[in-house]
Amino acid sequence: MTLEIITAESLSPFRHGFFTRRGGASSGVFEGLNCGTGSSDQHEAVTINRDRVADAMGVQPDALMGVYQIHSPDVITVTEPNTDRPKADAMVTATPGVALSVLSADCQPVLFADANAGVIGAAHAGWKGALDGVLESTLDAMETLGAKRDNISAVIGPCISQTAYEVGPEFFEDFITKDPAFARFFANGENGKYQFDLPALGMHRLRTAGVGQAEWTRHCTYADPDRFYSYRRATHNKEADYGRLIAAITLGPAV
Repeated sequence: MTLEIITAESLSPFRHGFFTRRGGASSGVFEGLNCGTGSSDQHEAVTINRDRVADAMGVQPDALMGVYQIHSPDVITVTEPNTDRPKADAMVTATPGVALSVLSADCQPVLFADANAGVIGAAHAGWKGALDGVLESTLDAMETLGAKRDNISAVIGPCISQTAYEVGPEFFEDFITKDPAFARFFANGENGKYQFDLPALGMHRLRTAGVGQAEWTRHCTYADPDRFYSYRRATHNKEADYGRLIAAITLGPAV
């Protein structure tokens, strides 16, 4: 099976993609393109999967850059290929020949590009990272490299949708305490629970920050097990582990 890559027109000057689980070498609960080096999947299978992604992105395997994701607002500026995985949740670069990547399995993978300035970014934004400002931090770091905020396109890839994201009242209260206006991202669920709209929060943060264009691909990771990994679905199914999707972008031309 060949790789399946979801792309966005607003990022089309550069090679990029939100990769589904299709076309990978992993098996079992990881069946498909599991790119999570921190998973319990076979190391050889993950390496094959990541090499396939690097090839699709037109870079060498060691130029497929990633970070050790910790649900933070921290951003790394990449200036050359290296094998380090610093603790952070976003990366930016103006250096050709490297691909920025983030992993996800319900959280938001977000790709950024300023085609005029030749600056790109990638962020992993779960509810905590989005609330703490990882998207705004990524925009700030891109501006440091010469990007202009109103020229930046940002695309949220496959993530968990509101209908699948049930949370308790404590979660709701934490958000409302931070800003009462955040109530707009919650709908009433059953038994005192709420349904939380993660991509709506991401879109709100991006637009409020003044990004030139923001969109969500409108794919729900929980609802489509044939195409996407989902931490929450794996938990509900009492599976021992789960695969990680990868999203990546490079300054190389789109194909």
